[in-house]
Amino acid sequence: MSKVAIIMGSISDMPIMQEAIDILKGFDIETEVDIVSAHRTPEKLFDFSKNAHTRGISVIIAGAGGAAHLPGMVASMSPLPVIGVPVKSSNSIDGWDSVLSILQMPGGVPVATVALNGAKNAGILAAQIIGSHDKCVLDKIVFYKESLKDAVNKSSENLKKKMLIH
Repeated sequence: MSKVAIIMGSISDMPIMQEAIDILKGFDIETEVDIVSAHRTPEKLFDFSKNAHTRGISVIIAGAGGAAHLPGMVASMSPLPVIGVPVKSSNSIDGWDSVLSILQMPGGVPVATVALNGAKNAGILAAQIIGSHDKCVLDKIVFYKESLKDAVNKSSENLKKKMLIH
């Protein structure tokens, strides 16, 4: 059974990161959630990063605001894929500092980066990574993608009906 670790630099990131937790639960993927601050708990960061793969973790989602070093530092020490979620925080420069800190990683230390506050997409991407080797999860992703298409088609039909009335 594959497991996704969802970590964040501060409890204030939880409302955003909850979207990743929720989407992964919808795909029946086990999650482990914790606060790991790159700046305030570096020893915990090192231990987590170096040992996550030994605990059954398959993918790491790391959310951080401000300087947003957490995803890159984890990626520098872990053999697992890391998905960074830039979080618009109270100390950020409209979120751009977080986006660039996570996005602009040096060669050899990749971090997949989603949109600002894009934890839902991080959860979907983690599920897709797991789905590449787990048919049950892949089938759920196919169903999810079909439901997105169905929702757009339904909205389109409703719009056309509304336009005929007016």
